[in-house]
Amino acid sequence: MALYRADLHVHTALSPCAGEEMIPPLIVAAALKAGLQIIAITDHNSAGNVAAVQEAARDTGLTVLAGMEVQTREEVHLVCLFDTAEEAMEWQADVYRYLPAGENREDYLGAQLILDAAGKEIGREKRLLLTSTRLGAEEVAAEINKRGGLCLPAHVDRPSYSLLANLGFIPPDLPAVALELGLFTQEAACKQFPALTGWSLVAASDAHYLNDIGRRVTIYDLKAININALANAMRQKQFRVVICGEETNSDK
Repeated sequence: MALYRADLHVHTALSPCAGEEMIPPLIVAAALKAGLQIIAITDHNSAGNVAAVQEAARDTGLTVLAGMEVQTREEVHLVCLFDTAEEAMEWQADVYRYLPAGENREDYLGAQLILDAAGKEIGREKRLLLTSTRLGAEEVAAEINKRGGLCLPAHVDRPSYSLLANLGFIPPDLPAVALELGLFTQEAACKQFPALTGWSLVAASDAHYLNDIGRRVTIYDLKAININALANAMRQKQFRVVICGEETNSDK
């Protein structure tokens, strides 16, 4: 077992709401500067830049997990994580089928940049990504589990795009091993939202800009760096949360 500092919610410039500075080499550099050993790339409804960031991180000591932040039909955000870019791209193909037919409006929402490992633009995603799919939250979580991935309801303590804000409750049969906090510490979140009591509560930055990376991290005690090991650590509460460099009450 070893300790790993992880930020499992990082966007690239493929997310139109993220800064154009969010390119693979700068993301990797920022993660290393923040002392991270693991990050996950989780763009809105797409995994198009995962492989590029993984390539940029090669031989740096930083592990880049493949992911996506899916917006469900309830307008709930779910972080979906996989071991490989290929698995994430297979999931992307399904997600794209459940997106509305409209195209992105760059003049209103921003560009959706597809990048290579050096950060060069190699294309632009024309699909509208900053929108809801036709998939429900429980459907997404069940499908991710079926595929051997890890589904984390995102920033559940925020007033928008979260389970508690949009549904008002956490579905009792939701197949998730942990919930992600985006605002509060674990203790404060449970006081504010009693429904979170008893859950494994991890933290991540939801970074849209370079300075966000590593501001909210979780230190996991892992046997290996993979989805199964992360899920086990969350399930067994073998982690500690660090917010802006300060460790909060352990959820262990």
